[in-house]
Amino acid sequence: MYAVAINGSPRKGGNTEILLHATLEPLKAAGWETEYVRIGGKAVRGCLACYKCFENKDMRCIQTEDAVNDCLEKIWRADAVILGSPTYFADMSSEMKALVDRCGLVSIANGHLLKGKIGSAVVAVRRGGATHVFDSINHMFQMSRMVVPGSSYWNMGYGRDKGEVQGDDEGLNNMRQLGEAINWLGKAIAPVRDQYPE
Repeated sequence: MYAVAINGSPRKGGNTEILLHATLEPLKAAGWETEYVRIGGKAVRGCLACYKCFENKDMRCIQTEDAVNDCLEKIWRADAVILGSPTYFADMSSEMKALVDRCGLVSIANGHLLKGKIGSAVVAVRRGGATHVFDSINHMFQMSRMVVPGSSYWNMGYGRDKGEVQGDDEGLNNMRQLGEAINWLGKAIAPVRDQYPE
């Protein structure tokens, strides 16, 4: 099984990255193929609402000058998709928002490519606003017919400075439990995922 974690933070080695790696660790230990990708800090355009994806039906966005189509290929292949974002003015980063919008629309345009996949949101926050980021990512998962596992709390970790989330023991433990839940759920639904209702 394959899980991809995509980081919408522009800060390399930052708190969002630490949380995502903590989520992937139990999956690696359970034998999953895992991949970490960072799109934050790169030029990522928002959806143009051109609906070319409905005309072309090639599982790609018509915008080819950024990293989104590379991410989409990984997402379509994945059994589990973990999207991580820092909290910016109580919302996700602009790069993550662009990916969420374009991924969701291309999925719908091509017969709901996300249906039956596991989707998890992971959020880094200094103080407040993380619940809105968490909800916004999960909204796309839920309207895309994905399966969203729970953990011991909302999937968020607290820290402002680079690496400060390492001091959030509860947050890191939640990420490990999330990875374990993804592993359990992935194995449970793998035999029947292709039977997901149309």
